[in-house]
Amino acid sequence: MDWPFLLALVLLLGGVLGSVVPLLPGVPLSLAGIYAYWWWTGFGTPGLPFVVIATLLGVAAVLAEYAGGAISARAGGGSVWSAVVAGIVGLVALLTTGPLGMLLAVALATFAVELARTRDFEHGARTAAFAVVGLLASAVFQLLVTGTLLVGFLAATVF
Repeated sequence: MDWPFLLALVLLLGGVLGSVVPLLPGVPLSLAGIYAYWWWTGFGTPGLPFVVIATLLGVAAVLAEYAGGAISARAGGGSVWSAVVAGIVGLVALLTTGPLGMLLAVALATFAVELARTRDFEHGARTAAFAVVGLLASAVFQLLVTGTLLVGFLAATVF
């Protein structure tokens, strides 16, 4: 094994780890590994079709990561305002308390905004639950994408 392959592998493994560890950019690390190896091989391996598909999957995963909670809160009947507030509060909580704090903060922020907006306890609780489910689904999607990129890279380069 050559060092560019090992570097790509380390970045791809870091991507998988980053999909479950907050503040570690999982998908960008995975894509960096693929792009670096592709560049090192003179744009030969793993091949343009794989790089294009990996990029499209990566873009979809990044969009899902940033929009998952907001989209699911909206699907649960929440307002744009609750999605914005929950996004800001969730980011601050992630940086200060970690992922569990972020989940709790998003749930509470979404609930509080929707309760204040509609005066309906059940609506606020339902919207908060949708927001948390969206965040968790986004994390699972990140893990699936980074794992798929790792396996695909190995299949395209080793086998």
